[in-house]
Amino acid sequence: MKTALIGCGAIGSALLELVKDDTGLEIAAIVVPAGAAAAALSVAQRFAPRAQVVSSVPEHGVDLVVEAAGHAAIEQHVLPALRRGVPCIVASVGALSAPGFPERLETAAREGRTQVQLIPGAIGAIDALAAARIGGLSSVRYTGRKPPHAWRGTPADEAHDLAALASETVIFEGSAREAATLYPKNANVAATVSLAGLGLDKTTVRLIADPGVQANVHHVEAEGAFGHFELTMRNHALAANPKTSALTVYSAVRALRGRVVPLVI
Repeated sequence: MKTALIGCGAIGSALLELVKDDTGLEIAAIVVPAGAAAAALSVAQRFAPRAQVVSSVPEHGVDLVVEAAGHAAIEQHVLPALRRGVPCIVASVGALSAPGFPERLETAAREGRTQVQLIPGAIGAIDALAAARIGGLSSVRYTGRKPPHAWRGTPADEAHDLAALASETVIFEGSAREAATLYPKNANVAATVSLAGLGLDKTTVRLIADPGVQANVHHVEAEGAFGHFELTMRNHALAANPKTSALTVYSAVRALRGRVVPLVI
């Protein structure tokens, strides 16, 4: 399967390294802005020497597109690929917090008679949550807890002296839509949980900067006709990007491998 990878930053580079020897998978193109081409070429030489480094998804010769570049890449590259009939895997689920954006993705996929897959990323039990929604959910709450340095460059950095925090501090509380909009690089999980459950406006989110933790901690509580469940995950951050859990990369690799292996779980 010939694949175009959008993005060659921390997530994209780690993905390339993990799939470089996979049978049946070929990274045919790495899509990055012109200013990032040199760095992408260096990564490609190590992990995907047959890949072309290009500024847009090739219109021919690509069977699948994997997005790992952030929200703007979905608008620029994923939507056109879907309209052309190319299936896409999307990692930047937080982009769907924009009003009307999920519908635009669905429309593009329908026009191309194909499918877009949103990966769970750093959170688990998304299948259970989506199944529970069928029976009826009454409440879903997500709490994200990360070390203070993981919130640098976000609105929390402006409101708090993150380096000086001595105890856990709530930096945001509100809806999943607000969380994903204000903290797009940290709150993809909030968007994923909400899309699987009650939706962006009915899912409550709390984000915490906690100097007492080293891992990225995700906690989901859900209640409904099915009963009640709580899930807590303590994920190690990606070495190249403390805002991202390493599990996000593994989730993307699993989705990619799932397109070529004979048995999928």
